[in-house]
This record gives sequence, C-alpha cells and structure tokens, in this order.
Amino acid sequence: MESGDVEQSLLPKLSDSNKRNSLQRRKSIHHEIFSRSLEHNDQPRNGDEASHQRVVVKQVSFRKVFVVLATYLGGGTLCFFLVGDQINGKKTNGIVDAIYFCVVTMTTVGYGDLVPNSIGAKLLACAYVFTGITLGGMLLSRAADYIVEKQEILLVKAIFMSKKISSGELLRESVAHKLKYKILMTGIVLWVLVVVGTLFLILVEKFEFTDAFYCVCSTITTLGYGDKSFSTTTGRVFAVIWIMSSTICLAQFFLYLAELRAERRQKSLVNRVLSRDLTYSDLEEADLDHDKVVSAAEFVVYKLKEMGKINQEDVSPILDTFYKLDIDQSGNLTEADLVTS
Repeated sequence: MESGDVEQSLLPKLSDSNKRNSLQRRKSIHHEIFSRSLEHNDQPRNGDEASHQRVVVKQVSFRKVFVVLATYLGGGTLCFFLVGDQINGKKTNGIVDAIYFCVVTMTTVGYGDLVPNSIGAKLLACAYVFTGITLGGMLLSRAADYIVEKQEILLVKAIFMSKKISSGELLRESVAHKLKYKILMTGIVLWVLVVVGTLFLILVEKFEFTDAFYCVCSTITTLGYGDKSFSTTTGRVFAVIWIMSSTICLAQFFLYLAELRAERRQKSLVNRVLSRDLTYSDLEEADLDHDKVVSAAEFVVYKLKEMGKINQEDVSPILDTFYKLDIDQSGNLTEADLVTS
C-alpha cells in the first residue's frame, strides 16, 4: 500500500490542536483511574473536574444499592412479621425471624426451617423471591464488584510489597491483570467467609466441625438442604449478613472465572488474526468502498470484524451516514461537506 492510499483513509486527520486536545483527554482519563484506584480521596486533582464527577457518580450509585436493599429488606421484614403466625418452623424472635426469612428467601438458600403455611404467606414468599433474585443480580453483584475494585489496588500493593515499585507501575500492573487480581481478591474474601461461618457455627450453634463446614458449603452454594441451619437468635442475626455476603461472593468468584476464560479466548483469537498471512480475498473483503484500494481505516475495520469486536451490521449504518455527509463524494469529510449538509 502506497502512502497516497493511506491518505485516503476514512479516519479524519487530527490538526495540531486536536492532537493536543486528544492527548489532554487521555491524560485526564489516566488521572481519573489513578486517583480512584489509589483511594486517596475523591477531591478533584489539578482541576480535573471530570474525574471528580465520575467518582462521585460511582459513590452515589453505590449508596443507592444500600438504600434499595434496606427498603427491600425492611418491607419484607414488616410483611413477614405481620404474617408470622402463618409461618411454621423453628422460631426465636419475631423480627429477627422475619429478617432471617427474608434473607434466606432472597438468596434462594431456603433451609426449610421456616416455611409459609397459608395461601397468602406462600404468595407473598413467591413474589419476594422473584424480586430478591432480581435485586441480587442487578444490585448486590454490582456492589460486590465495586468493593472488589476498591480493594484491588491494596492487594497489588501487598503482593509487590517486597519490591520497590512506583505508583505508575503499580497502576499498570493492576490494569494489565485486572481480572486475575479480582479473582484472587474474591477468593481470599470467600475463604475468610467460609472460615468465619464455620467457626461461628461451632462456637455459637454448637455444631461439630464436619456439620459446621457442611452447613457453610450448603449455604453459600444455595443448596440449603435444611437438615442443618441457624436456630438461635444470635445465629440468625449473624446469618442475615453472612448469608448475603457469602452467596454473592461465590457468585462473583465464578463470574470472574468465566470472564477470565472469555478474555483469554478473545486474546487468543486476536493473536491468530494479527499473525496470519493476508490473502487476496482478504483485501477484497476489506475494501469497503470497492475502489480497489484498502485504506488504513478499512484495514482496521476488517481486522476488528475478524476479531469479533464489530460486525457488518455495525459498520453499514456508519458508512451510510458517512456517504450522506460526503456531499462531493470525495471519500473525505471536509468543512464544506458539513456546511452543505
């Protein structure tokens, strides 16, 4: 491909001022990521208002998760407390049992130690569990992901504590292996939750070690056989927090594993696409405007399609818009085209 062909690129040329603006935007984005990851504070640095606004939005949405969750649990607790006489099973304290029943229902653990025994209570439980599944998927997992991201940089610091590594290198390491550190962080938290849950069942619920570990495993995987469960007031208060934390943590752990596998497959595909030899049929397919010349933009688009990042349905409407704007049919957009259109 000659230099003249590259100049016919569908990609717009940047003026010197545009290049400076582009560079400034990249610095701003980098600064926002760096400041958020190191968890210093959420005040704008060096006048970076865009960075500050992004962080604030993230925090506000995180608080909304707790507001919605508290409203959901509060409403459920009130409802199940009012129909407490229509629920059979091992009971301790009315309000504690209602909250405990909400959490066990919401997380689909369903021990069976508390069960509705009237038509109204059963319909209420059905509505509550469907709402709980939605909340768990949309809100709790989002909150868990946010917490993991906030702690991720601390984990990277701990791993490289023995090495002298700058903040910039620390950030690059965190970004380059983000999923790996998420999996590691979630795995550590999950292990801690398993240990804490097992010890609590041994010390408070007076379980044998095997039964305690068995109950923990059946709970966090939401099996909830029901032969072993929390039966004391203190135990159910603990279970309200522990069950939500452990079940969501396990779900996030497997989600990150699936993402890591998908990411590795994508990288493998990208490497194959970039390393294979180009053929004449490839050039024909890459020539979007059929002018017998493949520009740099056309080549980029073709490779992105091969990698599965975009498809023809994504490209066609963009090209149609380009051709409509290109009034003089020169293959380039100019100020004259914009004025005319």
